[in-house]
Amino acid sequence: MAAPVPPGAPRPRANAQQQPPPPNFNPNYQSNPNSLADNMQNLNLNRPFSMSNSGPRPSPYGQQPHFPQSAVSAGFPGASPSMSRPGAPPPGVVGRPAVPPMGPPQSTLPGNLPQGRPLGPPVSHPVPFGSRPPPASLSSSTGGAVPPSSTFPSSGAPSTAFPPPPFGARPSPFVSSSPLTGGPAVPPSGIPAGPFSNGPPAIGSGALPGAPRFPPAASISQPPVGPPPTIMSARTPAAAPTMQSVLGSSAVSSPPAPPMPSASPFSAVPQARPPPPGSPYGPQTWPMQPQQGTQPPLIPGSTQAQPPRMYGMPHQLPNQAMTTIPPAMGQPGAPLSGPSKIDPNQIPRPIPSSSPIVYETRQGNSANPPPPATSDYIVRDTGNCSPRYMRCTINQIPCTGDLLTTSAMQLALLVQPMALPHPSEDPIQVVDFGESGPVRCSRCKGYINPFMKFIDQGRKFICNLCGFTDDTPRDYHCNLGPDGRRRDADERPELCRGTVEFVASKEYMVRDPMPAIYFFLIDVSMNAIQTGATAAACSAINQVISDLPEGPRTLVGIATFDSTIHFYNLKRALQQPLMLIVPDIQDVYTPLQTDVIVQLSECRQHLELLLENIPTMFQSSKTAESCFGAAIKAAFLAMKSTGGKLLVFQSVLPSVGIGALSSREAEGRTNISAGEKEAHKLLQPADKILKTMAIEFAEYQVCVDVFVTTQTYVDIASISVIPKTTGGQVYYYYPFSAVSDSAKLYNDLRWNITRPQGFEAVMRVRCSQGIQVQDYSGNFCKRIPTDIDLPGIDCDKCILVTLKHDDKLQDGSECGFQCALLYTTVYGQRRIRVTNLSLPCTSMLSNLFRSADLDTQFACFLKQAAIEIPTSPLVQVREQVTNLCINILLSYRKFCATVSSSGQLILPEALKLLPLYTLALIKSTGLRNDGRIDDRSFWFNYVSSLSTPLAVPLVYPRMFAIHDLNSKEGDESALPPIIPLSSEHVSDDGIYLLENGEDALIYLGSSVDSSILQQLFGFTSVNEVPTQFVMQQYDNPLSKKFNNVVNTIRRQRCSYLRSAVLLMHGRRQERKWPLLCRVSCTHPSANPNENVIIVPSFLSSAHRFQISIWEHKKQPMRRI
Repeated sequence: MAAPVPPGAPRPRANAQQQPPPPNFNPNYQSNPNSLADNMQNLNLNRPFSMSNSGPRPSPYGQQPHFPQSAVSAGFPGASPSMSRPGAPPPGVVGRPAVPPMGPPQSTLPGNLPQGRPLGPPVSHPVPFGSRPPPASLSSSTGGAVPPSSTFPSSGAPSTAFPPPPFGARPSPFVSSSPLTGGPAVPPSGIPAGPFSNGPPAIGSGALPGAPRFPPAASISQPPVGPPPTIMSARTPAAAPTMQSVLGSSAVSSPPAPPMPSASPFSAVPQARPPPPGSPYGPQTWPMQPQQGTQPPLIPGSTQAQPPRMYGMPHQLPNQAMTTIPPAMGQPGAPLSGPSKIDPNQIPRPIPSSSPIVYETRQGNSANPPPPATSDYIVRDTGNCSPRYMRCTINQIPCTGDLLTTSAMQLALLVQPMALPHPSEDPIQVVDFGESGPVRCSRCKGYINPFMKFIDQGRKFICNLCGFTDDTPRDYHCNLGPDGRRRDADERPELCRGTVEFVASKEYMVRDPMPAIYFFLIDVSMNAIQTGATAAACSAINQVISDLPEGPRTLVGIATFDSTIHFYNLKRALQQPLMLIVPDIQDVYTPLQTDVIVQLSECRQHLELLLENIPTMFQSSKTAESCFGAAIKAAFLAMKSTGGKLLVFQSVLPSVGIGALSSREAEGRTNISAGEKEAHKLLQPADKILKTMAIEFAEYQVCVDVFVTTQTYVDIASISVIPKTTGGQVYYYYPFSAVSDSAKLYNDLRWNITRPQGFEAVMRVRCSQGIQVQDYSGNFCKRIPTDIDLPGIDCDKCILVTLKHDDKLQDGSECGFQCALLYTTVYGQRRIRVTNLSLPCTSMLSNLFRSADLDTQFACFLKQAAIEIPTSPLVQVREQVTNLCINILLSYRKFCATVSSSGQLILPEALKLLPLYTLALIKSTGLRNDGRIDDRSFWFNYVSSLSTPLAVPLVYPRMFAIHDLNSKEGDESALPPIIPLSSEHVSDDGIYLLENGEDALIYLGSSVDSSILQQLFGFTSVNEVPTQFVMQQYDNPLSKKFNNVVNTIRRQRCSYLRSAVLLMHGRRQERKWPLLCRVSCTHPSANPNENVIIVPSFLSSAHRFQISIWEHKKQPMRRI
């Protein structure tokens, strides 16, 4: 009999059945950057090694793609000769056999671990997942936007301490995915010259947008250089700040900080000591506690007693950095009044990075501050998790709640457990503990992690979350080394990595893992047929069928609806699909218990034939009503026994059947124009019917995604309750155009089903003693206080976890956070993904401001504003957002900054862009009075699950000049320099591209050179811009560079981006002009009809408000 081996090692003969995993390639890099959907047949996310590759798909609409498709090399088994990729395959690429996998899943572990499995269970066994209440056994409540009792910081009650069920994770999403390399950027010389479409005709051969801000996979060995894709950078060191008084008064200079490379991504003064020698990622942004020199001011929660610094000018805190903006005019010490007195040239602005940085999560047994979320970085997991998976708003945890309150900052985690890694990063290791399951704390049920301390020669371990001492399971025992660590710590991923995945044992399951089920529900009402929405949906579904997971566990179903529901029998024995009509839309039912959802391999021909014929079958339909609620209820009944993904294509307002709605748009416009205080109630669901249905869907693991292809009001506020509660998403195409939006619809659908994702997930975040979870916010259903249910979870979903103190933390200790996600992969493997983060605790307010994370703080602002919009008047929400920003700046000025003239605006270095982003948020679609009800509803639903890297671009877009791309030297695929969002940088003879991750607006000046227009768009005058614009590629260098830029942005954003054309003057006065002028101009708007707040005015107003509050609070002290 084979000798026993420690748990966590691969099972016997595992290596004989599969090869080691290939490098962590990003699956979204296209071989032909000129067509976004090109070579998508090679994108196989999360597929086991034995899955065969899917064959090429037919070109959409019966047309041949305009660009040559890249072919797969002979190194890929099962590839057709017509798809051979030139050159040898990249190193590490593993071919996929043609036979689906059989038997249990194989674990992926480093080769230096012994093989085998444990012979006995651990001493303390986790509570089985089977103890979780069955569906409908507990009262349910939707997760997400539950309005707190206070304005923004939630004040929920402490969570009840239920015994937590075990959680799970999933395998590395790219273990077996094929790398996509860059292909030819232009057509071969044999193709005739002329326009080459980058729009709908080419979507059959395009590639899906890639991971955000990631360099090509070929740069694994050496980080790429060149213009950055995002608005971050590491800069050169700057001098210590000088506070210049007004009108030539004496300047007060702060003590100079030692020169060092700044960790701040913007033009800034260094705010910390230099990093240890050999650090590849930049400096730490806070000094160690013993090195603090001058004592901080008196603050709540501090043990040092010092008189307040109100009248003197004491020494500046060590390494304290700040940004001071002197006024352009005025008297010393006098508050600013009247028009803006701040010099626009002194306003901080984002500065893009020049190249990706390498970031190690821990070094020297201490946490390293993460790089900005919007920057380009490569993570080396050395104990803490990658910041892509979990980030904290403050990278040092305040020891007391009073200290946090004094800072006025938010303490929260932004968790994105399945985020896309950088292609150069190591894959997440999968650990199999066998039938006993992973080692856990017997008290808090926390999972084994690098921060659990082993004592008594390894026979016991202390939980870093609850402090309880547990016995080490006998078969997990290992002696300790001289440093107190286990001798095998570096060989075990769970003891040296911040993120790891465990194979879930049977005791974590209440049933067998669900199969991958995809049910498509298509609106065939008269409006949907006439606008082309039905044809576009059928074409998109027909093309993505080949991208569905292969094997016998993949099942599909389809139904259509107008005023009745039409199911289709896809059984292979039938000569053609059979329609089954359900006329009762008040008490719906499923016509068949079987044959409505069948295996994809058995019904592919019938399904393709049906999708081709559906637009013709209902072409003469005169039915204008839509029974949306009844249709999704009937589809749910067909999926109830298993769960799965329900993808709904909706075009009109649901008017009949269950959950019928009435138009509230006219009422909303009237109330808003009249200034009614109750106008925000139109952003709430019309009734509780759809909400009740959504809770039931979530209990039976049905995830709903809704694609709204409409030209009218559809009441998104009510419809969105279903995807929000079930872990899904709303896709909004208004006004829908079959000419310009079909390409985006196809790419959105394809990314939806091919991105890394999981089913029937449960997530919990655990914290160290002294901190507890206050609330969760996002797209989920919450059935018990401690866990959130996620029928669907994918790489784009982000959860906001607000935290609060329940005890005092010890200064100098570390506070741990652990996110555990139990879910099922698309191939039926039950996994537990555990993400760990440990941050230092501090009792110094200045350290909180040094270690603040700008992007995460703003993302928290954004999501909390989205929560408030449906429950509070917009004026109140804007005021709350402004006050949050002002209170942070006031706290910094009052307690941390060197005393200076009241006419000087002082900003904390780490948060100096917060006022800029706050103003952009106030001007965003969700907080403006002049928007449509549906637009605002979609905005705050989109924000609720938005990831941190996309939060800032959503309200503060990037702008590029595209009229002078020919003058740019270097790599054609690199993005041009980012232009500040200021009117003085926009000229009448220029063409500019503005993108926010969701839309791409092309801005044409009134005096653009006709030759440039001809090269880029095919017309010579701005008056010739078509009503329905479709971007195309023409056979000239400028057009090719422009298309390269657009496709690079699409890959970064994982979004196809809707494109539109804006004219500065002319026949098409800008419907979306406010998006350009509202964001953050530093000069007044060029549009005389647009009343827009500019940044200097906003900063002046915020500064005056700060000074007035400060002066008011100082009065009692002066009387003493």
